[in-house]
Order: sequence, then C-alpha cells, then structure tokens
Amino acid sequence: MGQSKLLLPLKEKPVARHCLETIIASGIEDIVIVLGMDGDPLAKAVDGLPVRIAFNRNIESDMAESVRAGLHQVDTGSSGVLICLADHPLVSVETFRTLVRSHIEDPDKIMIPSFLGRRGHPTLFPMPVVREIFSLQSLREVVHKDPDRVSVIPVTDEGVILDMDTPEDYKKICDNI
Repeated sequence: MGQSKLLLPLKEKPVARHCLETIIASGIEDIVIVLGMDGDPLAKAVDGLPVRIAFNRNIESDMAESVRAGLHQVDTGSSGVLICLADHPLVSVETFRTLVRSHIEDPDKIMIPSFLGRRGHPTLFPMPVVREIFSLQSLREVVHKDPDRVSVIPVTDEGVILDMDTPEDYKKICDNI
C-alpha cells in the first residue's frame, strides 16, 4: 500500500483505532495489540483505549510470531483468545459476540466465522490450542492439525472476508462503511 494501512482514515479515525473500538464495543475487555516496526505512530493512534501493547520488531517475522508476542501478555485465566487482524476493519460487533457465545457453548473448538461459505477472520482459539502456537510454525498449521476441533460459524457479516491489501481493497472498505 506504500504506507501503514492501519493508519489510513476510516470514518475519520485510523483503521487500527476503528478496529479496536469495535472489539471494545462487543464487550471484550482483555485486549492486547501487537505492533511492529511502525509501532510508535500506531501506539499514538490508539492512545487512551483500554488495551495493552506488545511489540514485534522483527521485520522478517510472520503473523504467528506477532501472535506469540501478544500471547505473552494475555491473561492466563482466559478460556480462549480471539486473533483479530486489523486489516479486516469491518468485522461487526455482532460477529465478535457470536464467536464469544459459540466459544462459551463449545469451549474446546477453534471458532472461524464464514460468510457465504468463505472462511474469514477473526479466529477464536481455545487456550489449550493457543499453547500449540508456540510449537507449530503457523496459525494455519494449528487450524489444519485436527479438523474435528474446528467449528465454522456462518455469519451475515461480509466484514469477515473483506481485508485491505491493496488501494482497491481500501476503497472497497471505505465504500462499504
């Protein structure tokens, strides 16, 4: 994108802040945001929100490494962890609530939302599965390790599949808000 997509404006605020405010509005309270090399401007963009910040300054790392950095700050009493991608800024409050409710009903399953049959984000991992993230190479590997422990949750929220990887994606996101 040529710039930090998480600092792009969405409804007159940075994308990262928009995502976090949605998560907060859903009732999720223990929130850790992982920032990378461009973390200082992002930290300012989310200043004042009730979140803890972790850093992954390794520019060569993958998403799993960022997740590992954040997991070190997660409350060990949590029953699960929602892995949310800030480049999916249109996930609705109701989708977050649906995933949490599904986790409460079936706490041993990995919860993945789907829109019209397409799997999306965020993904909710039960704590015993979260620990595997430290020993396996990728989150995809964790999900595919045992398909019987995955529950795909149909949602009416297209935001679970809309991400921002290109300027065209960003325009589509802005047009859908």
